[in-house]
Amino acid sequence: MNNLMQTFALIEMSITCAAVMILLLQTTSPQPFPVIAKVLLILLTANLFFWPLGLGMELPLVAYVRGVVGDLSIVTILLLWTSLLPKNKPAPFAFKFAVALMAIIFYPLALGLGMMDPYAWGYGSIAFFIAVLFFALVCGLANWSKGVWIIAISILAWAGHWHESANLWDYLLDPFLAIWALTGLIAALYRRRRDKARSGYLFRPG
Repeated sequence: MNNLMQTFALIEMSITCAAVMILLLQTTSPQPFPVIAKVLLILLTANLFFWPLGLGMELPLVAYVRGVVGDLSIVTILLLWTSLLPKNKPAPFAFKFAVALMAIIFYPLALGLGMMDPYAWGYGSIAFFIAVLFFALVCGLANWSKGVWIIAISILAWAGHWHESANLWDYLLDPFLAIWALTGLIAALYRRRRDKARSGYLFRPG
């Protein structure tokens, strides 16, 4: 069972690495990739990551990547994978704000700053579980259905012990998701300030 779990984790990370590479390629392309091209690129790139390539490496390349970054949260993985879908609706500003605020509070406390350890809540706290469900409800009320099923799948993965961790936090949040939310939040605030400044300049008398 443990070997099977490790294999699934490597396959998951291989697809994630392929998704990241395709997103990077997409940013340099003037035209969006068609769906069939994305599927073929994922299959090819994921295979390159999954199988040993020689060059003195006894393990697959993805095993070394996983050894460095660890297991990503299910939320991060699904956000990456779904970003390749056509007509993908980006995460709303409110979601990025909530994740950024959560990370700013969670990580210092989890690393020992203060007497409270929120990481312990992930081992079966009913109050924390209800809070996660409430957050999914808020996503639904905000008309972001993708956020609802991403959180739902994350909870199901935690209940089914998809990853090695038994802590719900590890399925919902990771440092890469926190960095993405913080940078996205800062970029959105900068754009709003820039647009406001341009608007004020255009409508300034004279």
